[in-house]
Amino acid sequence: MHWHFKLNLTITFFLFIGTDLWSKPLVDIQLSKKRITSGPMNHFFGYIGHVQNIPWNGNGRYILALRTAFQDKMPGPNDPADIVLIDAKNNYSVKKIDETTAWNPQQGTMFYWNPDSPNSQFFFNDRDENTGKVFCVLFDISQGTKGERVKEFRYHDTPIGNSGVAQNGGHFLAINYARMSRLRPVTGYKGANDWTIGMSYPDDDGIFKVDISSGNKKLLVSFKKIAQFFDKKYNSKELPSLFINHTLWNREDNKIFFFARAGWSGSKKVKINQPFIMNSDGSELTPLSRHIGGHPEWSYENKMIGRINKDQVIYDTNSQQVIGKIGTPKIFPDPEGDIALSPNGQWFVNGFKDKNKKKNYYTIYNLKDGSHVRSEGFNIGKWTSGDLRQDPSPCWNRESNQLLIPSLSEDGKSRQLYILSISKK
Repeated sequence: MHWHFKLNLTITFFLFIGTDLWSKPLVDIQLSKKRITSGPMNHFFGYIGHVQNIPWNGNGRYILALRTAFQDKMPGPNDPADIVLIDAKNNYSVKKIDETTAWNPQQGTMFYWNPDSPNSQFFFNDRDENTGKVFCVLFDISQGTKGERVKEFRYHDTPIGNSGVAQNGGHFLAINYARMSRLRPVTGYKGANDWTIGMSYPDDDGIFKVDISSGNKKLLVSFKKIAQFFDKKYNSKELPSLFINHTLWNREDNKIFFFARAGWSGSKKVKINQPFIMNSDGSELTPLSRHIGGHPEWSYENKMIGRINKDQVIYDTNSQQVIGKIGTPKIFPDPEGDIALSPNGQWFVNGFKDKNKKKNYYTIYNLKDGSHVRSEGFNIGKWTSGDLRQDPSPCWNRESNQLLIPSLSEDGKSRQLYILSISKK
């Protein structure tokens, strides 16, 4: 289904009755919640469900998650997390099938079910216990008694991990998570092997594209090439070391969005957060003239959803123009929150944080008729900011009627997973 925003969708359909209560829309949307994991171990998926990063497998039976014994430190090489399957058809029973030492609380291990075999195959990142080199794993749950690693994407000259699978399959993007650990610790893998130490803008690192079938890799864009876009504004002494966040394929798999960043850790005088678009073959690298903040999400036909000022906007990456808005600032009080478009393109969710209340909230918006509802608050305790923060991270199911979300357990001692179910009368 393709949808276009030629009109400004700003009609209000509901009445707030308090931020901790369910809202009551005139077009009735009902929400129900269910906790599906329990402590004392922590359970989480890790990343936002944008670009159709869906925790459920193809037939909806299994939900992927990480299970950890701690939540109070960044993991290192000797802190493995269990990779578990949660059985939605068997009272959400949990089974360990593997483990990884390439993970962090914010992004997990970059889980993604393989679009070419979504019932049984998924990707995750790991690191070699001897060399510390990061690599991507393709795992098949239908092999053996607990499943097997059917492929490992190891590159000894450039140890990289998955940073985004093409939405229609065939390829994944990959970045240097060891470099991320130095320059943006919240998204990196502490203690991993980094071949770019001492290099601010290496010409052999950047965004790689990996062919899943052959394993062949290609460097789509290097840090050296990206740095050239900043030559006129900064000299080499002013521009800190560059890194990359959020490599996002669009729904048609012909465009890639990413942020080029610098100066995000330490006392740097220069801080860069520049969005770029390029073709999926690396051609036509283009800096965007407007910063669409937060964690932008791809819509259809090269449109993106993001934030400009106080508005949740639709941005045309071809014309580099805002062509519409979703809702109002009252409906979306933090348009820079974690956002995701449902697989069927009809629903939009914005997860946002209230640090004073120490809770995450979710506004769920129907793009067809403008109806919407806000969830109750989900407890995040003291984890409101920093590397160990509890982000909203909403993730859609394949039927576009449920969301997987994280929250502290009722006793506040562990991180657990909840399902929000959505229905309309």
